[in-house]
Amino acid sequence: MRKVILLILLSYSTIISYSQNFNLDSSLRVINSQKDSVLNASKFKRDSTYRANLQKDSVKTNKEYAEIIKWEKIKAIEIFPAFNAGENSGVAPVRSTDEVPDPKLQYKLLFELTANNPDSTIKELNYGLVEVARIINLHVASGIPTKNIIPVIVVHAGALHALKNNEYFNKKYKTDNPNIKLIDELEKFGAKFIACGQAMTFLEIQKEAFLPVVKVSLTAKTVLTGYQLKGFVLMGVDR
Repeated sequence: MRKVILLILLSYSTIISYSQNFNLDSSLRVINSQKDSVLNASKFKRDSTYRANLQKDSVKTNKEYAEIIKWEKIKAIEIFPAFNAGENSGVAPVRSTDEVPDPKLQYKLLFELTANNPDSTIKELNYGLVEVARIINLHVASGIPTKNIIPVIVVHAGALHALKNNEYFNKKYKTDNPNIKLIDELEKFGAKFIACGQAMTFLEIQKEAFLPVVKVSLTAKTVLTGYQLKGFVLMGVDR
């Protein structure tokens, strides 16, 4: 009888041990299966993201290339009827126009210039002055006689640095002022340069730091209002 009981207990223990091992193996298979599923999902997501980024980069590259080609075509045909201040000052010819300005009128242009180039591009022409040149070029290209174009350029804030002579410009930027030639050409065209005295005080700039062509006012605000009351059209030229 004791042998029978021992045999039964041994069999029961074996069954329990087998059952535990089976459950453990099953759990491990489930865990491994879930792990593989997660890894496969992550890999699919990673691959999908990679493909999407490649496609996005390709679209971006194509757009950038198309933009370069477009500008190269424009540069090949643009004209500079009054000033050549670089490619951004040119005019694209238009073959057929319906609206034509009256060449007999006086075109009184009032430009407000406030922005200075960042230090990284300080050796390039001031962006605002280039835009002044472009706008005048547009008027000349439209058939308006140069004698009927009257530019007044009001300068304040950081743009005052663009009006400095080489001595003072060099003190601040360790290079000559690249704007002097364009300023001289604008002055010969008939442009008037007026600096804001308030901005000069704030930036601690003395009149002797400027080119001789520059006139000084108490404030740019009264110049802007005064010239508009005289019939000048205000144009912002900063980026």
